[in-house]
Amino acid sequence: MKANKGAWYAVGAYVTWGLLPVYWKWLRHVPAPQVLGHRIVWSFLCLCAVLWLTRRWKPFVRMLNRRVLAVYLVAATLIGINWLVYVWAVNAGFIVETSLGYFINPLLSVALGVLFFRERLRPWQWAAVGLAGVGVFYLTFVYGSLPWIALILASSFGVYGLVKKTTSLDSLYGLTLETGILFVPALAYLAFADARGQGMFLHAGALSDLLLVSAGPLTAVPLLMFASAARRIPLSLIGVLQYIAPTLQFLLGVLVYGESFPLARLVGFSVVWLALLVFAVEGFVHRSTAGRPSSPRGLCSRAKAARSIVPAERKG
Repeated sequence: MKANKGAWYAVGAYVTWGLLPVYWKWLRHVPAPQVLGHRIVWSFLCLCAVLWLTRRWKPFVRMLNRRVLAVYLVAATLIGINWLVYVWAVNAGFIVETSLGYFINPLLSVALGVLFFRERLRPWQWAAVGLAGVGVFYLTFVYGSLPWIALILASSFGVYGLVKKTTSLDSLYGLTLETGILFVPALAYLAFADARGQGMFLHAGALSDLLLVSAGPLTAVPLLMFASAARRIPLSLIGVLQYIAPTLQFLLGVLVYGESFPLARLVGFSVVWLALLVFAVEGFVHRSTAGRPSSPRGLCSRAKAARSIVPAERKG
């Protein structure tokens, strides 16, 4: 029952993230920097309310120190870049390319793990990472330029995850601190835009104002759902479900908003999808093999590996 509930939380979070392009399209009349500013401001206020209502404000404050603030300054900058590029790209007609970024993100995260944490990849994992690289190279060759939107989204979110691995704050505390760091600059920018007569809040109708304010809960709620899911279901299931979001984004871009998707782009995307398939199947086979009874030496080494993983999982 607990696992089923966790799976539904995860599905809810990923479906929400997958349908976000529809929401940002409703705000296409608002410049992307202003959308970002309102998302930060209202997210921070919403998350502060959650901490206050759940009586977690004091424990949150006690966790803050110079090192945590320094790490989360970097994380806040990265997530701010990610959000800005994503909102701009959606409203500029590049939803399909944003989906490519989130398709290749898991494989890029694996590559970053090798570079920065000296993690070892199995041969088929290397093959998957290589295939993804071939797909990006092919798309670059076909269009004559790098798919920079996809690469910025994938790299900013990948490095963001890398930075977050060095901290001990959970998802709720982490996002509260990130939006808190960006809160004053975002509020100052919105005030500046309004003073110049370019601000859209309170000047573009009640529906527009409601959408801008609701960007806060829309950011916080899926995060809380995901955090709840991560405590209830295996990471392997989360790894499979994470592709719901970019798949929905891709379908929205092609089928709903009519973005161009010629055969040449289909070939490049297919190579990336093949890489993801290889990666997923390899992981499934490896976990199945690792779960079989083996020699005492193998059981001992797996027990040691399990113990070494526990602290990382607690960092959550």
